[in-house]
Amino acid sequence: MPRLWDATIEAHRSQVRDAILETTSALVAERGLLAVTMSQIAEATGIGRATLYKYFPDVPTILLAWHERQITAHLAQLTQIRDQVGDPDARLEAVLAAYTTLSQHGHGQDDSIIGLLHRDEHVAHAQQQVHNMIRELLAEAAAAGHARDDVPPEELATYCLHALSAARRLPTPEAIGRLVMLTVAAVRRPG
Repeated sequence: MPRLWDATIEAHRSQVRDAILETTSALVAERGLLAVTMSQIAEATGIGRATLYKYFPDVPTILLAWHERQITAHLAQLTQIRDQVGDPDARLEAVLAAYTTLSQHGHGQDDSIIGLLHRDEHVAHAQQQVHNMIRELLAEAAAAGHARDDVPPEELATYCLHALSAARRLPTPEAIGRLVMLTVAAVRRPG
């Protein structure tokens, strides 16, 4: 089989998979996790049920794949933001603000969906990657004289992530911005 044919088939499969993920996400957001069936997903995606089952065995598996794709995209965004800003203090602030904003994307979903999606090992791995990124940024900022050096960067990173998790309960972007600023102020070098 020619390489062009292989590439075309793989691109088609990727497009179908993406369509399934997006359709499922939209249906679950509209109707709720327990109200969505594989038949509804196939019909809304414009594929047959047999084709859908070639890609995924059930709705929770589709949602986990969708969530994994979202997490991977969020990590890429954080990395890009980290790499674009030069000053260690500004990099730290930009990443913390972006992390808080990205964390808001799950806000408002029902607890059954959150419980399903956040038990995955991919989430734990991603959380560790974010923790490591923030720890490294804190160490760089401390070395440059911007962040505290009286508390280990590991502990400060844990503090930042826990403090910013409160943003999920805040009602406005202004309140979220204040929380980010408060968190950044807490890790800055005193004086």
